[in-house]
Amino acid sequence: MNKYTGKFFHVVTYGCQMNVHESEKIRGILASLGMLETDEINDATVVVFNTCCIREGAEDKAYSNIAALKKWKAEDDSRVIVMCGCMPQQKEGKYDLKKKLPIVDIIIGTHNINLLGQYLTRLAEKKEKIYEILESPTESMDIGNCIRDDKINAYVNIIYGCNKFCTYCIVPYVRGREKSRPIDEIYKEVKDLVQNQGYKYITLLGQNVNSYGKDLTDKTTFSELLTHLCRIEGDFKIKFMTSHPMDFSDDLIKVMKNEPKVAKTLHLPVQSGSTAILKKMNRHYDIKQYMSIIKKVKRAIPNISLSTDIIVGFPGETDADYLKTLKLMKKVKYDQLFAFMYSKRKGTPAATFDNQVEDYIKTKRVNNLLRLQKIIQKDQLKKCFKKTYNCLIKHINGVAVGITDGGKEIYIPNYQFANQNYFANVKVEDIRNHKLSGVIDE
Repeated sequence: MNKYTGKFFHVVTYGCQMNVHESEKIRGILASLGMLETDEINDATVVVFNTCCIREGAEDKAYSNIAALKKWKAEDDSRVIVMCGCMPQQKEGKYDLKKKLPIVDIIIGTHNINLLGQYLTRLAEKKEKIYEILESPTESMDIGNCIRDDKINAYVNIIYGCNKFCTYCIVPYVRGREKSRPIDEIYKEVKDLVQNQGYKYITLLGQNVNSYGKDLTDKTTFSELLTHLCRIEGDFKIKFMTSHPMDFSDDLIKVMKNEPKVAKTLHLPVQSGSTAILKKMNRHYDIKQYMSIIKKVKRAIPNISLSTDIIVGFPGETDADYLKTLKLMKKVKYDQLFAFMYSKRKGTPAATFDNQVEDYIKTKRVNNLLRLQKIIQKDQLKKCFKKTYNCLIKHINGVAVGITDGGKEIYIPNYQFANQNYFANVKVEDIRNHKLSGVIDE
């Protein structure tokens, strides 16, 4: 029995789905040490902060929440604070953090989260703080015993890192270069999740899933990976994120159209509606190319659910550039939008650009953007009338509800159900108060 057996742990997560999944791996590591999870920090012996540095707000929140544990830490010397993820991985990150947060016992980056169990054991034995930031992974980051947050959707990493170097983005500096997992390894994990654990959605993760396989010896493409995974027997669907427009292929559209197990939803970040701003962002495509992809996807899959990311207030963004973004939104009509104000990230080229946009202008622009999106979403909802969607049937407050691939809820009144978590076609028959209702379409 080790020091941690029977003790409690608590994990705090900031950032994207990649971080969420890595926290699932962290929970698995801590459970393997004989620890139990608690929702209350005060009950925990080990608290792990899995951090994000993509935006300033996430960093500030992490600093504040860790510093708030000073009294908690002082009350019991056996308590352990771990800080991991993107913040420590930044250049000179661990040295700054050692000074700013001396109460932290273990500081590690993105490349050695899988070694957390070893670090905790070492800490218990030697009573010395541990600060280890690796330049690249030394072994597989994939840990078998995850404790997953969701019992319906399972995240699966297929590629780590990014080679794109968008001028606003810190990811290539803290996550490293693209490294794809072997196709057989991914296949085995997905098969187990579907056939042995009963997951209905598998979400493939990568900073750019479209780049999958470029670093592999056999050059397996992302489209080929999807096709291979669709051969797994079972009642499930595959989602993926995030796609980069630069690498989005016609083959991928064909697979999305022709494979029933590939969910009819697509997250395709545009970031700006201005080609001039896209060039400054180093996005490697223009608006004409982006719209060409959107048109092809809509033509091939009329019921596709589209979402995107948009950054407002990038250095040099003029009113004219911003209006082009609004124009693009009206053309595409996204079902869902994730809008952000540009956040200056130390170490990225954009942080040194001239013509930084003032905060009050960024705030005004993002608020106008979100107001427009609400109008668009209402219009998109109206277009669902008489359309049929393949949905995951669930029970919500005793009522059967069909969840579309894009996350819309279609209530199915008076439907007699004996079970849930299966896929069925649902036809929308009514729209009231921005709510959809329909019937099972046999």
